[in-house]
Amino acid sequence: MVLFNRTLGYPTYLSYPDFIDWRRSSRSFEQIAALADESFDLTSPGPPEHVDGKEVSANFFSTLRVQLAAGRGFSADEDKIGGAPAVVISDRLWQERFGGSPAVLGRNLTLNGVDHTIVGVLEPRFRFGAQPADVYTPIARRYPLYINDRTVHDVLCVARLRPEVGVGQALAEMNTVQEHIDELHPNAERGQGVYVIPLKQELVGDVGGTLALLLGAVGLVLLIACTNVANLLLARATARTREFAIRLALGATRAQIVRQLIAETLVLSVSGGLLGLGIAKWGVAAVLAAAPGTLPRVENIGVNVPVVLFALGVSIIVGIVFGLFPALKSSKTDLQTGLKEGGRNLAGGHQPTQNLLVVLQVALALVLLTGGGLLLRTIRNLWAVSPGFDAQHVFTFQVGLSRAAVNTSPRVRSAYRELTERIRRIPGVEAADITALVPLSRSWNEGPFWVGPQQPAPMPEIPRAIYYPTGPDYVRTMGIPLLSGRLLSPADNLDSEVVILVDSLLARRFFPGQNPVGQTITIPHWGAAYNIAARIAGVVGHVEHYGLDGSMGEKPQLYYSIYQLTDEALPVFRNEIRVVVRAQQDASGLMPAFRDAVRQAGSDQPVYNVRTMQELVSGSMGRQRFPMLLLAAFALLALRLALVGIYGVISHSTIRRVNEIGIRMALGATKRDVLRMIVGQGIRLAVAGVAIGSVAALVVTRLFSSFSHLLYGVRANDPTIFVAVPVTLIAAAALASYIPAQRAASVEPMSALRQE
Repeated sequence: MVLFNRTLGYPTYLSYPDFIDWRRSSRSFEQIAALADESFDLTSPGPPEHVDGKEVSANFFSTLRVQLAAGRGFSADEDKIGGAPAVVISDRLWQERFGGSPAVLGRNLTLNGVDHTIVGVLEPRFRFGAQPADVYTPIARRYPLYINDRTVHDVLCVARLRPEVGVGQALAEMNTVQEHIDELHPNAERGQGVYVIPLKQELVGDVGGTLALLLGAVGLVLLIACTNVANLLLARATARTREFAIRLALGATRAQIVRQLIAETLVLSVSGGLLGLGIAKWGVAAVLAAAPGTLPRVENIGVNVPVVLFALGVSIIVGIVFGLFPALKSSKTDLQTGLKEGGRNLAGGHQPTQNLLVVLQVALALVLLTGGGLLLRTIRNLWAVSPGFDAQHVFTFQVGLSRAAVNTSPRVRSAYRELTERIRRIPGVEAADITALVPLSRSWNEGPFWVGPQQPAPMPEIPRAIYYPTGPDYVRTMGIPLLSGRLLSPADNLDSEVVILVDSLLARRFFPGQNPVGQTITIPHWGAAYNIAARIAGVVGHVEHYGLDGSMGEKPQLYYSIYQLTDEALPVFRNEIRVVVRAQQDASGLMPAFRDAVRQAGSDQPVYNVRTMQELVSGSMGRQRFPMLLLAAFALLALRLALVGIYGVISHSTIRRVNEIGIRMALGATKRDVLRMIVGQGIRLAVAGVAIGSVAALVVTRLFSSFSHLLYGVRANDPTIFVAVPVTLIAAAALASYIPAQRAASVEPMSALRQE
């Protein structure tokens, strides 16, 4: 299970002191463990590298029942303030840095300038959360601000429920525990209760629903393909009517005819399945390239043994199911009629069935095209949303500052200034500054605030804002508009009054009808001091931080100078510092100069996570773009299959009606009349399919409403889509029917009349 605090009705992380109290007081869980995301600069052994990691409690691995490939987890003596620095490393680091040597245990790994003893190695398959971690360290050895401050909420709790305890019972107990903590610490940022959520639900999130939707789309495409095959088999059976009649006359049973046709169908379906597996092996890389970063377990996706067995199993099943119906119909051949040359009268019996299958194909294709159209409009709407900053010609990268250069807070500030100045002097750079937070990067830094010096309400009811710790020139570099007042300046430092910038959303909500510049906002935690009164120096535009679709709601935003952080708070952001640069030249052309500028302060400083803001804007649409691309591909494939089905049926029907067409033309029908008759047949099939498919699409697209993250700015029953898709399908059906119609219209009446 995963345990959350509940703040303003939403799950939130908790503070480390709260975790200690939960673990001490709970009786419903066998174990409660804690973890927090962290990043590290690895400088030895080997070249410097930035690695993602997690800080975990000593019982983390035992709570998850994780077996390590080598060594052990952390001991209680290591997971305490002042404990020995220890680390558990990933299989990747073990292989790349130590060559997979069994002697790795006891060796040192230098993280953030501190030597950590390697005590364990993880299994290659282990991964917790969306972001894989290469190093795990004891959580109790973190910054004192994190350990002691109940207002810093960044800890996630995982717990194992006792077998005899239900989820409801555990939730009731944890709410009681939290109420007692609230009474003991009334001035801390308290929650409104506790959430108890299954671990799988937390790790997978809403991805399961999206993947189920895509699986349904794949099933529809498979069904369309199978109906197409059934149609072709019926048409093929028509040509073999005389053959079946001869076999029956020579003593073959109808069961033998059925077995033969099913065997032929199985060969066809299994061959198609094998070909499809070959295409999938090649195409899966392209699909994963478009997958959003939040898709869990991407590294495990591939054409493996279970996938091959599943594909072959499906091929065999559909071969039997969809081959059985044509086989049964063909086995009912009338012996006397079938022995007549041509057997045309018997063949006509398949036509209603073929028409019905084409109608089904068109209906299913319409459902897929409607879903693809809705997602396509969503992407178009998202591209029209302004992110609140000018993403053109802006890129960002992170720097791991040398531990020797930042061993004291004054040196940290000096290192930030020197790095920024060196980058600004590079030719082609228009503006540059540092920040600990970048919009649309899936990072967060939220905290409470209130207007004026007095706390106006209980802490759980106090509003929260996104805090941007930045350099003074960050807002100008990002192209965020200044609406009133002034921006931050280099003069805003520890010796000056604390000032902040607020966004237009905060100004509109909390200062309606008045000028917020000069007003005071209180920040409940900022290092050692509990409440900091900050004066509003300016108002800037609102930025879309979590995503362009606004699915996580609009949050007010505060900007403050990182140079005004207290000595206690400053180290918190050391590993989060990003450099934001505006330049007309591409990032690839300037990165060598940037790396040289970073190395001037220390050769052990890695540069990593280089991204353009345009990439971040595009990546923020990943949740919609990934299913849109796949669904659009499935829809186009379904359309093509449906058109092939229409073409096949019309073509087959035209061949059978050659004699009829000759008679019509001999009696005065024109080529235009023949064209109209044949094309009209295809259009009638398409219209019937569209009518059925439109009803089905109205039902199916209701599912999109349950996936609120998929649609933006468009309703599930959008009239534009529900008009455009049927019109497109009918027009395409007319085009598919025109080719056999044109061939029929060119028939010579006398030649047609000679045919039986």
